[in-house]
Amino acid sequence: MSARPASARSRSARPRSRRRPSRSRVVRRWLLLLGALAVAAGGIILATAQFVDKAVHEVTLPLRHEDIIRQQARDKHLDPALIAAVIYTESRFRDQTSDAGAKGLMQLMPRTAAYIARKSGGTAFVQGDLATPQVNISYGAWYLRYLLDKYGGNEILTLAAYNAGEGKVDGWWRDAAARGERFRVTAHIPFPETRDYVGHVLATAGDYRREYARELGV
Repeated sequence: MSARPASARSRSARPRSRRRPSRSRVVRRWLLLLGALAVAAGGIILATAQFVDKAVHEVTLPLRHEDIIRQQARDKHLDPALIAAVIYTESRFRDQTSDAGAKGLMQLMPRTAAYIARKSGGTAFVQGDLATPQVNISYGAWYLRYLLDKYGGNEILTLAAYNAGEGKVDGWWRDAAARGERFRVTAHIPFPETRDYVGHVLATAGDYRREYARELGV
């Protein structure tokens, strides 16, 4: 057998060179990679922004025990946003006792809580129960319903009485009626604290109605 020519051996031994991708294909690959990275980064930024927004929202307008609030609002025929606003204004959703002795989330005075217990059938009630969200919100909602019924559904009078007491509000209400005037916050509530309280609760109820419509069922 005759030997293959040197030139043939040289051609067969030379390794085949891979075809290099075109410049346009390389550019397209980099663009696709950069696009994918941008989408991933955008998703991370969006998720982070949503988390931060939610965290800030929880600090500025917190909501806790919404299941109890919804339940009590149904049972007592109340606006759940109003209950949430009273809790926020009274305690910022923290169990605490005020310097005056008001207790729990809705800041009920012990004497008021004992009265509510008698009227609502809470025969086993003790003052320590006010630290329990279910009991505290239930009693606070009962008191709001009682005040609304007493004052003909007037939320201004109801909230003023919740803050300053029924006795004082009854006197202010009688004075306004004696003068033939419709009861107004600025004209007939002499206590700046109570005026601010009423305005704050009503404004905050609107915030809860808008921001937590799904959680509160409104």
